[in-house]
Amino acid sequence: EKNKAALEAIQPSFFEMSVALAFDYFAQEKVDIAVIEVGLGGSLDSTNVITPLLSVITNISYDHMDILGDTLDKIAFEKAGIIKPGVPVVIGETHPESAPVFLKQAQEVQAPIVFADQRYELRIAASDNAESGLEEITHYDILRERQAAGGLQLQGGGPYQPRNLATVLQAWEVLCAQPDFLSVLKNKKISTEAPALQAYVKTGLARLRDLTRFVGRWQVIGRNPTILCDSAHNEAGLQAAFEQISRLPAQRLHIVCGFVADKDLNKALRQFPTQAAYYFAKANIPRGLDAAALRAAAAERSLRGKSYSSVKNALAAAKRAAAKDDLIVVIGSIFVVAEVL
Repeated sequence: EKNKAALEAIQPSFFEMSVALAFDYFAQEKVDIAVIEVGLGGSLDSTNVITPLLSVITNISYDHMDILGDTLDKIAFEKAGIIKPGVPVVIGETHPESAPVFLKQAQEVQAPIVFADQRYELRIAASDNAESGLEEITHYDILRERQAAGGLQLQGGGPYQPRNLATVLQAWEVLCAQPDFLSVLKNKKISTEAPALQAYVKTGLARLRDLTRFVGRWQVIGRNPTILCDSAHNEAGLQAAFEQISRLPAQRLHIVCGFVADKDLNKALRQFPTQAAYYFAKANIPRGLDAAALRAAAAERSLRGKSYSSVKNALAAAKRAAAKDDLIVVIGSIFVVAEVL
């Protein structure tokens, strides 16, 4: 109500409006630390009005190509727009197309830059029997600059988590070297001794889902048959997910999937296995891709199945068809996954 007149005059997008209202609320509540995730990511993103303590770019893949560009270096250029003068930046993954873009931008604005995967490596612990990633807790060994550096537990799993965790550990290391960040902890009577700082991040990861309501990513929502949902929706995410899915024990694979209409279907669908039963559905949002259109596009890549009037109906059909030793995967869009949680 307070901002209604300005919003009607400016006519911002829904996301721009949400960001402005969120920032206003954060200011009112005097938050100590805010984690701000970009929308599409990049120089023109409405979140980019802030000057952060740390910038993090997780990975680069083909996504939002109609806005960010149709090559990895063009997408990287837009993502590099969050790199600020003098502000440290952590890059999650080193890619030959994107790394030079990030290095150039960081050099131009004199921002300290580090590539997490060049410093940290996470491996599933040899003693862990949770290679599938379907267990509640996954144990990892940490290698820092190729030297053993202890271990950690993650409340969750998924093929992308070793890379994510390397980024987390590197980002935390950079934050903990910043006086402004440490002063926030001290003001809250939180210890800034090195052992305590290490313990905080490990405790947070060990209780990830409990503390953050981290849902919809490599999450098991049913057993006998196992029902796994994952919100991977671009080429790299889907490729990693299906590589792991191919190694899971299952008699037969059933895939409930849907996409938003602005995705590059060709790049996405070529990651899907032909040896599976498909249940195509449209998420209940205006951007959702029509289920019949998705079925037709999938058929061109020999992905066979039926289309359904809703995601819930598609999942119900998969449950009826699946035996207890089968695997049902819900994937393709965050919006599709949201409807089964």
